[in-house]
Order: sequence, then C-alpha cells, then structure tokens
Amino acid sequence: MSILLWLLLAVLLFLIIKYQLYLFLTPEKRLPVLMYHHVLPVAENELTVTVENLDRQFALLKKNGYKTLFFNELNALKASEKKIIITFDDGYLNNKKNLLPLLEKYDFKATIFIATQLIEKNRDGIFMTFDEIRNLDKNLVEIGLHSHTHRNYEQLTPEEIHADLQKNMEVLEKNQIPFTKVLAYPYGRFPQTQEFFKIIKENKIEFALRIGNKINAFPRKNPYTLNRMDIKNSTTLSAFKWKIILGKLKLF
Repeated sequence: MSILLWLLLAVLLFLIIKYQLYLFLTPEKRLPVLMYHHVLPVAENELTVTVENLDRQFALLKKNGYKTLFFNELNALKASEKKIIITFDDGYLNNKKNLLPLLEKYDFKATIFIATQLIEKNRDGIFMTFDEIRNLDKNLVEIGLHSHTHRNYEQLTPEEIHADLQKNMEVLEKNQIPFTKVLAYPYGRFPQTQEFFKIIKENKIEFALRIGNKINAFPRKNPYTLNRMDIKNSTTLSAFKWKIILGKLKLF
C-alpha cells in the first residue's frame, strides 16, 4: 500500500473520530444539545441571537424532523433518530418575552438553567423574577440548575461547590419552582476529578453539561460530561445546519 493511501486513510480516520461520524451508524444514539443565552430583536453581543435568526433555526429543525426533549424525558426515551435538546442559560427576561412565542409556534421545548443569586439580585431588571420563572408554561419550559453564585467550579473547593449546589436547589424549592436535577456548569468549567463527580452524584444530579461543541452519544457512560454546542450571534444558518450535524466546525 502506498504512503499516499496510508495518509488518506489516516486523515479519514482522524475526521471520523474528530466529528464522531461513527454515530451516523446508530443515529438513534445521537443527541445534539444547543446552548443559547439572550434572544432579542437586535443582537447586542455574541451571546445574543436575534428573534429572526432563532425563528429560522427553529424552522430548520422542524423541517428536518427534529423532536425537542426535556432532560427529564431522556431516561424513558424510546429510540428516535432526530432528537435534540434546546437550552438557555441564566434566566433572562428576554427569554420569556421572545423565546416562548417561538417555542409555542413550533411546538418545541427548551430547558432554562437558573443561577439563583442572579435572580435574587436582578441588576437592571434583565432577569426574570422567581414568580415569572414559576409561572412559565411547563409544557414549553423545563427548569434546570446553573449554580447559585455563577462562579467557575474549577476555582472552588469541593466544600464550596457542594454548598453552592445545595443553595441553588434550596432557593428554587423555597420559591416553589419545580426543577429537573440537571446542571449546566457555570462557564462550562468543572474539576475533572473523582471527588467532584462524587459531590455531583451525592446531590442526585442526573445529568451535567459542559460546552465541548460535540454531538453526544446517548446513553453516556459518564452523565456528568454531556456536551453543548454554543449558538451565537455570528452563527449563520449554514453554520447552524452543519453544527447540528458535526458539532465542532473547526479542525483544531
């Protein structure tokens, strides 16, 4: 076999592993998870998607037969080739105003991750109140955990992480807000240690999410390392289409 052929095979193997193309052999195991923050009529920064662009993205998902899910449906899920989870971080008021009408329009669901101290302080009124969160349509929105203080877990001690996570749940319970025990790591960062995962497990967290920009194979051996794909203002519809197929678009 020539050197050129070996090189081509090596490149092909690299691409198959890099983009997890082997998952196309078992499409029922593919689980893309999308990550958003703000949704506004006009984009203010990279963490904002416009209402128009989100509408176009949802229309593309609908056209391609994707079924949106809550995390609390995953364990009882029947085989589906086109499942996807839509997530929004922090609990911004613009989610209530601009996201929910689109969820209703397309008969979609989304999970909103709440960092409870941000809601308590609610500087400049940019976040929903606890009353607003409690009254969100439960057929459209599932509430998840996003820590209490929104600090990087890599920079906290195990004791601080445990206390922060407990506080996150306690505040939601105090405000009578039902939630699923799924955690989106603040900034997508977490200590990759057995001690940390033990804390997560002891708090009966079912799933936890980083960023990663990869398609998940589900079920997953470690449910605390699920990947999300960040969708930003600069994400074109073409890039969005490829992202839900390949995950990470850059080679390196």
